[in-house]
Amino acid sequence: MIHTARRFHDLLEPICLVTFFADECNEELAALGHGNYWDGYFASRAAPLGRVPAEVVHAAFYNFGDGEAARHIPGAWEKIPPEESVAARERGSAASVRRIVGDLADSPGLVRAADLTTKAATSAPVVGRVMYAGMRTLPIPADPVARLWHSATMLREHRGDGHIAALVGAGIGGIEAHVLSALEMGIHPPESHGRIHHLPKKRLKAAMDGLRERGIVDAEGWFTDAGRELKQRVEDLTDELAAPPYEALSPAEQDELVAVLEPISAKLVAAGSQ
Repeated sequence: MIHTARRFHDLLEPICLVTFFADECNEELAALGHGNYWDGYFASRAAPLGRVPAEVVHAAFYNFGDGEAARHIPGAWEKIPPEESVAARERGSAASVRRIVGDLADSPGLVRAADLTTKAATSAPVVGRVMYAGMRTLPIPADPVARLWHSATMLREHRGDGHIAALVGAGIGGIEAHVLSALEMGIHPPESHGRIHHLPKKRLKAAMDGLRERGIVDAEGWFTDAGRELKQRVEDLTDELAAPPYEALSPAEQDELVAVLEPISAKLVAAGSQ
């Protein structure tokens, strides 16, 4: 099941990424009145949690710098109700998927993919899964394209909650996690990674110094052997914790879902979610 969880992550992630990289979602959120990308991001992703304070959003998202959530929450909700933001995110994301996959949007394969993905996405326990639990409170869309995106996003948040648990267990903070991901992607120095390069230099230095002191990175800022092994343990545990939803599918259903997702995912990957 660990390998199954990784396989489905690879197939479903391109469906989710349209939210962040394609135009339609940003356009929908801007039309509501969100002044910039990050206002819309924080407002729409956190909306399933309700009107929680910035501290809760910061804790649930985990990998943003101190104060980043507070620059957008609750300000982003003062004029735009959370319900409107999350609905705009769904509309825009589904429109992106529909545009990119073309004729597949109206195919029986996509309908089946939506049905099986939804079966998996609604079958996992919510205990300890804050972001996933929030998504589970939202209604399941009737439109197959929207339902596929929605259910893929539920599974993404479920996996993300488990990834945070794995990071916490390994003693890796949110900013440190970005450093390790940057190194895994071959980005050096890791502080130049786009997700963290804007943070105060003092904060980045503290993260790197802490990783060096623990023997996770070396003096030049590259992985040590121990650091690479730690990163792999985190990823393996993430896969293990992401497996339960797919246990709701029979082996035949799992194989069928792979088959119907592959052409959809391939089109999204080829488009770069643009």
